[in-house]
Amino acid sequence: MVGSPPPADKIVRKEDGSFYRFPQLRWTFSNARQLGATTNVSRGLDSPSALPRAARADLAAVTFVPLGMTEPMTWGQAFDANYTDGVVVLHKGRIVYERYAGVFKPDGQHLAQSLTKSFFGTIAAMLVADGQIDQNALVTQYVPELRGSAFADATVRQVMDMRTGLKYSENYADPKAEIWMHARAGNVLPRPPGYQGPQSFYEFLQTVQKEGEHGGAFAYKTVNSDVLGWVIRRVTGKSAGQVLSERIWSRLGMEQDAYFTVDSVGTEFAGGGLNTGLRDLARFGELMRRGGRWGGLFDGRQVIPQAVVDDIRRGGDRAAFTPAGYVSLPGWSYRNMWWVTHNEHGAYMARGIHGQAIYVDPTAEMVIARYASHPLAANANNDPTSLPAYHALARHLMGATR
Repeated sequence: MVGSPPPADKIVRKEDGSFYRFPQLRWTFSNARQLGATTNVSRGLDSPSALPRAARADLAAVTFVPLGMTEPMTWGQAFDANYTDGVVVLHKGRIVYERYAGVFKPDGQHLAQSLTKSFFGTIAAMLVADGQIDQNALVTQYVPELRGSAFADATVRQVMDMRTGLKYSENYADPKAEIWMHARAGNVLPRPPGYQGPQSFYEFLQTVQKEGEHGGAFAYKTVNSDVLGWVIRRVTGKSAGQVLSERIWSRLGMEQDAYFTVDSVGTEFAGGGLNTGLRDLARFGELMRRGGRWGGLFDGRQVIPQAVVDDIRRGGDRAAFTPAGYVSLPGWSYRNMWWVTHNEHGAYMARGIHGQAIYVDPTAEMVIARYASHPLAANANNDPTSLPAYHALARHLMGATR
């Protein structure tokens, strides 16, 4: 996309689907605003909060053994193996490692994909703590338009933890999966000629049918996040972007505004449409590591209730998570749209397809924020060279010898 105009074979377009092919998506993920309608998430007017630097030259050489392999790999090699666009590592609130690649720059914004879900899972939990949402109430108490859908008898808590029984496939390798219908309805993907399906996210949500029972096994389905976004919008009377700005973005001294991709009626994609700067993503992870408190010991403010962060850290029902069959995530759970490792460090994550990640390790006092554009969507493709790398880095920063 360089030139006036770019050469014909270098142009990336949404209409022909080229924007979501590899390697074009390496440009797309850092330039989503050029491909469709968006709405802003204001950082407010205050000065950015400081992220002190204490760069560590030794981190690139930290070694680990990828899952299922025998030969070690370095942290620096993993950067390339995961098609990383940018990564920031914080230790005790200081930037100890920062690196970018491709078209993504420190002052740029990148598509967060499903990291978006963790923001809204957190906001919903905050509204529960404030008494504005009853987590045990049916979703239809807040959104009666869903009475004819699969969500008619689902509770808000079941949606927040993705324990809903839905006829909805998240198989990115299946072109007929409902995730693609969802994306076309919300104008995330181009629509084929003669398209007659739902025209917005909310229209699509009303078509989802039930399969199985709610409250059973965990089943990751993006549609839950958009339902939660609708509940939040109804309860607050504000758009998802406004709520994110008021509750989090304007309270942390972010460096940049964020933005959302939106559908044809201006509804933000709560399941994956957030775009942010990388250091701002790290700030959010650091807020979580600090128990929801931002600022100094005496002048700090409790942005997220400590009880909300504690609830996320404890995780969800591990037995309910197991049937989902995530080979690279044994013993994990899911709570408030966060992925909880239950490892010896108590680490937990926000995860997005193609390699987006916020990794919070409370024991090591470490936060990793990563944006990437892996050619394969499912994180099972980068987990082997990501998860052990995160843990190895944490142990190294703690001074562990083995």
